[in-house]
Amino acid sequence: MTTQNAINWPEKYLPGTGDNFVSNEVIVKGLTAARVWHYLTDTSTWESYYDNVADISFPESGGPELSGELAFSFGTFGFPPLAARVVEFQTPDQDVPGRLSWTAKQDGKPEQRLDVLHAWLVEDLPGGRVRILTQESQIGEPAAALANERPNPMLNGHQAWLDGVVRAASA
Repeated sequence: MTTQNAINWPEKYLPGTGDNFVSNEVIVKGLTAARVWHYLTDTSTWESYYDNVADISFPESGGPELSGELAFSFGTFGFPPLAARVVEFQTPDQDVPGRLSWTAKQDGKPEQRLDVLHAWLVEDLPGGRVRILTQESQIGEPAAALANERPNPMLNGHQAWLDGVVRAASA
């Protein structure tokens, strides 16, 4: 029996306790976690396979490759660039899943404040398969508004990101 890993959640962002939560997952044969990891952690590739991200920058230097504690910013879902920081970074290895998560925040008036944790888990599975799981927990009025939209733009946007990273890693 194979047990699949789960996202590590800080208590503040625990799914179901905030204003919006989405979860997307794909399992694909013929790819490896290491191959996917490259396209997920090298932000210079993001815009080539995901059209809902822009204005990626690194205000404290570093990048374009993500790493532990790295500060960066990016625009997405029509928000101005969000201040982000990598809070978990574990490169995939044999029997060890890749783990990447970052917080992203937008300050301002209460109706503008947004605080999210976006997490990724990338793991090799038996039979030459890879599992890519992405989940995001959001706090704030903009998050609550997104959660009430139909279709859910976060769910669809993150599926597009998953589909894009699979395409890029498969090329």
